[in-house]
Amino acid sequence: MQISMNTVVSMTYELRNSDGEVLESSQEPVTYLHGGYDNIFPRVEEELHGKSVGDVVEITLEPADAFGEYDEELVQIEPATAFPSKDIKVGQQFEGEDDTGEVILYTITNIEDGKVVVDGNHPWAGERVLFKASITAVRSASKEEVEHEHVHGAGGHHH
Repeated sequence: MQISMNTVVSMTYELRNSDGEVLESSQEPVTYLHGGYDNIFPRVEEELHGKSVGDVVEITLEPADAFGEYDEELVQIEPATAFPSKDIKVGQQFEGEDDTGEVILYTITNIEDGKVVVDGNHPWAGERVLFKASITAVRSASKEEVEHEHVHGAGGHHH
């Protein structure tokens, strides 16, 4: 069966940065509902369309097609007193909201002289990445999966 609208796709994948370092990989297959449901990068979904079990897809994603461009405006310096915990440390993450009320995941990147630098960019924002996937299974989605716009059961969402 070929990957097409409303099929459930299982694959193993690897994501590398432009230096060839593995950023993320899956040993066990991950599963998503194919068909423009924003369950995977749109550019990757385009490449997977029409592929079958056993096919391997490699695609270079520009920042705009992956984790976005790096946005300097998402980097802020806050006084350490603005944080409820005194045990803050570099690498710690927390949720905040932007001016529109959208939730952003911030990472503490520096703490110095009572000031804390927080960055709302994805850690891989601004990076060109290589996405490589091996298709392990393709099946038709159930009516319920299509209605809910995600996979249910093994490898998917459970209610």
